[in-house]
Amino acid sequence: MAQTVTECLASGTDSVTLIDEVKAGTYDVTGLTQAEINELVQRNVDHLSTILLYEPDASDATDDTPNVKGAAGSKKTTHVAAVTTGTDYIAAN
Repeated sequence: MAQTVTECLASGTDSVTLIDEVKAGTYDVTGLTQAEINELVQRNVDHLSTILLYEPDASDATDDTPNVKGAAGSKKTTHVAAVTTGTDYIAAN
């Protein structure tokens, strides 16, 4: 059975949480350098960015990839915001 848009977005929830907590200073980064923290945030930004681009191949009628890219914005607002937050965090640090 194919994943739904909601299921795809749910798989990114941990990344949203991590990015938000790193920015807020509540994520435990003990023992990490700023460069390592930035790498951690970047991996999670990349993960969310990949999820947000999911869409079926228009030339393949059997492609059951969920259309996250074309989904209504309200379903993915927190994910888009986390990408921006993470990108801004890395730029500032």
